[in-house]
Parts: sequence; structure tokens; C-alpha cells
Amino acid sequence: MDNNTVFDPLRKKYVALTPEESVRQQFICYLNQKRGWPLHLMMSEREITIGEVKLRCDIVCYGKALSPKMIVECKRPTVKINADTFAQIWHYALILKVEYLVVTNGRQTFACKYDKSKKQYAFIDDIPFYKRDGEEQKDETE
Repeated sequence: MDNNTVFDPLRKKYVALTPEESVRQQFICYLNQKRGWPLHLMMSEREITIGEVKLRCDIVCYGKALSPKMIVECKRPTVKINADTFAQIWHYALILKVEYLVVTNGRQTFACKYDKSKKQYAFIDDIPFYKRDGEEQKDETE
């Protein structure tokens, strides 16, 4: 194609190369190559509906049983990550009921894991590795 597009391996098509799309594509590669998430268990631009409103999750990662495990919200590098940034992904989490939330602008990345006992998300230090349902989470570091 050209310098204004990039191939999205999840949507299996070329898409406009915006700053946010660049962050999304880099994070898809990171999840796949460094964290072991299979491409066939990830979806980009996943549409969800809240009432009459249709929203799109940047990246949704699924477990082997095809249940959503993690949502990734990608922002362009100039967007500061703050509570307002997380408000968007929390809405998605209410619908998809995922274990992990990740927000990244390509420069900073924050991750949360749902704490069932406290019934809330808490920040964690690292992005989760893919694990097959029923397996223990890998404890590797880079």
C-alpha cells in the first residue's frame, strides 16, 4: 500500500495510519510477540452497545473459551493518561466483564486487574501474559 496505511492483522485489511492506529498496531505486536497472545484471540475495533450507544474497543483479547479477558484502550502519544482516559475503558469493562484493563499512549501504559474480593480494579505492575484457560498465569519478566 502506501505510507498512509498500515495492515491490521486482526481486521485483516489496510487501515489509515493515524497516530492512534500506530499505537494500536505496535501494541498488537507487543501482545502477540512479547506476551504470547495469539492473533486469532484478539480483535480490534470490537463494537459493543450500551443502551442506544454503540462504542468500539480498540483491542479485546479473548481466552481459549472465547470469553473476553482483557480490553486495551489506545490513545495517540500526545494524550495524557488520567482518570478521564480510564473512564472510557471502565464503561467497556461493565459490558464485557474482563479481568484486565490496559490503557496506553505508546509512551505510557497502565494495567489493572479485577479484584473479585474487593469487586474493583486495582493497578498492576505489568501486562499479563496469555494463558490458556485453567493454566496458572506466567510469571515471566522481560
